[in-house]
Amino acid sequence: MKEIFEIFDKEFNKGDTIVCATSGGVDSMTLLNLLINYRNNHDIKIICAHINHNFREESIEEYDFVKNYCKNNNVIFEGTIFEKHKSGNFESEARKKRYSYFESIINKYNAQYLLTAHHGDDLIETILMRLVRGSTFEGYKGFSLISNRDNYKILRPLIYLSKSDILDYAKNNNIEYRDDKTNYDIAYTRNRYRLQMLPLLKKENKNVHHKFIKFSNNINEVCNFINDSVIKAYNNLYKNDKIDIILAKKTDIFILKKVIEKILKDIYSNDIVYINDSHIESIIKLINSKKPNSLINLPLDISAVKDYNYLKIGKNKSIDNYKIEIKDDEIILPNGILKKVDNTNLTNNYICHLDSSTIKLPLYVRNRNNGDTIEVLGLNGKKKIKDIFINEKINKGKRDNYPIVVDSNDTVLWIPGVKKSKYDSLKTKNYDIILWYIDEEENNE
Repeated sequence: MKEIFEIFDKEFNKGDTIVCATSGGVDSMTLLNLLINYRNNHDIKIICAHINHNFREESIEEYDFVKNYCKNNNVIFEGTIFEKHKSGNFESEARKKRYSYFESIINKYNAQYLLTAHHGDDLIETILMRLVRGSTFEGYKGFSLISNRDNYKILRPLIYLSKSDILDYAKNNNIEYRDDKTNYDIAYTRNRYRLQMLPLLKKENKNVHHKFIKFSNNINEVCNFINDSVIKAYNNLYKNDKIDIILAKKTDIFILKKVIEKILKDIYSNDIVYINDSHIESIIKLINSKKPNSLINLPLDISAVKDYNYLKIGKNKSIDNYKIEIKDDEIILPNGILKKVDNTNLTNNYICHLDSSTIKLPLYVRNRNNGDTIEVLGLNGKKKIKDIFINEKINKGKRDNYPIVVDSNDTVLWIPGVKKSKYDSLKTKNYDIILWYIDEEENNE
């Protein structure tokens, strides 16, 4: 285990606080034992973080076992019990909750490191699973020795060891641990790789994990090499949270994919595991689609929306219907502000002049309804507002919440910033109501 202590020597500073994620299994108990041995000659503070997932009957005993071990070895114990899992993907949900808890402990003690007991065999399983399932290019490297977070580092010092190395060390050093029976249940995806595929690779080369570490490091080096080009393309293509589709089509496809990966990583953060290469391919197809307006749904209620020459990826917005009587001097709307003014020199589509004798008061502002039409100023007949939005290239994400001014008969009088109706009285000068719309994006003041 000399190499483990060399990692500790390189990373840890005097007085550092280390949070060790400890399940009670052989991997994490070995890691905790190594930390305690290291502490005997170095000034570090160890916090043991244990989680009872409340999934197995043995979990209660394991909780007490880890707690007592910490008490006997002068280690601060922090434990929690999760509510019973009810539905969905247990593995992914548990991982998310687990790391959220670990971060709370890190913040509580202002720790510099979170140590996990991921080892070389875990790396093999992770890489194989992602190769089969599909992932981002960077995702194919699995995990690294060190992952940097905003205010701490995740350190995986056992990465250079195999499972058999850890078992041998635990046996030779009389390390007590608990064996999780669910690790042998092939209903779990990772267990199938561990129990059925990994032995075949080990038969070919008992130290095959070193080959996978080299593979992971090579991918990491490639990622670092191309990162500068990706950053330049990212800054050029992605502005105001939107991808410029015209520029995207001129970008090398590999670099474009990496730019999309970066955008998705920023959006998903720790949930990036939900994204694979098929999602990126779908976004590329959306960019190259001849349809001016389209969208695709992504995991966790995220969507990619194409609006003419721009594409935006973000959280789906719920549409809240509204209808507000225009009686105040200023009304705050989802996409801007509607004001009543006494006079103005402006004559564009953001200003509407109305004659109260030709319409039915009171006036209202509401969002668009299906089938809405308007008698456009200077044209004969009615036009569908839906068609007007398309022709005027109104952002698709704004259409359902876009304000429409109507009278008490629900006659559409004005589409602020877009079209005036025949009821606009600017030319006749016979008006006693002036409305002014300020679009939050256009800022037409």
